[in-house]
Amino acid sequence: MKFRFDKKYILWGVTLFFSLSAVILFYHMIFQSEKFFEFISKFLNAVMPIIFGLVMAYILSPVCSFIERCMEWGNKKIGQDPKDKKIKKRARTFAIIITMLLLIWMIYMFVSKVLGEVITSIQNIVAQSPVYISNMEELLNRFLSKNPDIEGFVNSMMNKYSKELTEWLNDTVLPQANAIVKQVSLSLLSVIKVLWNLIIGLIVSIYVLGSKEKFAGQAKKLIYALFKEKNANELIEDIRYANKVFGSYISGKIVDSIIIGLICFLLMNIFRLPYTTLISLIVGFTNIIPFFGPFLGAIPSVLLILMVNPVDAIKFLVLILLLQQFDGNVLGPKILGDSTGLDSFWIIFSITLFGAYFGVLGMAIGVPIFALIYAAIKRKVNRSLAAKGVTTNTLEYMELDHMEEGKVIYLTEERKQNSRKTSKKESVIVKLVKKVLKRSDDNTDGEPDEKSDQK
Repeated sequence: MKFRFDKKYILWGVTLFFSLSAVILFYHMIFQSEKFFEFISKFLNAVMPIIFGLVMAYILSPVCSFIERCMEWGNKKIGQDPKDKKIKKRARTFAIIITMLLLIWMIYMFVSKVLGEVITSIQNIVAQSPVYISNMEELLNRFLSKNPDIEGFVNSMMNKYSKELTEWLNDTVLPQANAIVKQVSLSLLSVIKVLWNLIIGLIVSIYVLGSKEKFAGQAKKLIYALFKEKNANELIEDIRYANKVFGSYISGKIVDSIIIGLICFLLMNIFRLPYTTLISLIVGFTNIIPFFGPFLGAIPSVLLILMVNPVDAIKFLVLILLLQQFDGNVLGPKILGDSTGLDSFWIIFSITLFGAYFGVLGMAIGVPIFALIYAAIKRKVNRSLAAKGVTTNTLEYMELDHMEEGKVIYLTEERKQNSRKTSKKESVIVKLVKKVLKRSDDNTDGEPDEKSDQK
């Protein structure tokens, strides 16, 4: 007798296997959390070069595609067929080489030029800290000269903590800043690990950029093998939307922040403001964080310039306000557009939520991640409503009273007025109750006095 597999029992077995696996995983997460997170940490450290390469390939993919399109346009101009496999492969190879050379050049320029000036600026700040503190004392004395009591209190606090701050900067921060550079240069293991991750990540990114269509085809093949046609089409549509939202937001925000940092650097040089490289780097880096980023970058920068020269601090404050207005109203909308589709409330909510759990990184990538979650829920709700034959327009629900057999019954003017009258009546009743309670409290407070008077 020939044995036949029953799909129903196979499905039961697979479901049972995944259910038991989920139970075991949940048990280890709750009762053996240290071992579980240790395993996760080791796993992430092991695959970190791969993750680094995938992230790098994802960020560099638009640059590589742009160079490839330019080369295809050039081949078409000189009479070659851009659809020919050999010519297409050659264009892809040269595009990847040019992209990697640009990346290596940017890393070299950052390490040799920008990072060196930043370290020098930090050392100068620490070395000049006594002068800056005395400048701050003079500024405060002028500002508080009309209030002798407050002036005396501030002077005592400054005298108390300025010496401790100077000693801490000179004895702890400055030696450690020099020691960090020595430790990095002497720590061979750390350097080898970083270089290993960088090299493996570059190799992985090159391979992914060269075969990205193949990887996409394999992913689609797997999706259609695991899901039904309708569900697979919906999943692929969701993945494309996620790639559009996340990719356009991240790449656009990086370009926007680089442009803002460069404009800040040029304007600070024009107005001869101090610490141009360091402050421009802070402004550009914090600009990646939406909404709160400009404030996070401007506050320490203003305080830093204020210690050198208060007039320059005012100049920088005006400059940064104008720059952020330009970014928010002109540059940002041109580059990003409405890539996330979120209202201001949800942007603040996502930054606060992800920032609380994942710090600065969460604040930077929290908006696109929440936009994907928001879009997934929105699509699910709209599909469910469409299947029921109900409208998906949110504006219609704002005036909805109830539904009858899938038809929207709007609020009539009479019902609106009745609801307003009801709310007014409720407010009047609440006021009357408050007055009664207040009178009863007054009578209660007055009873002992009356009794004492009778006595």
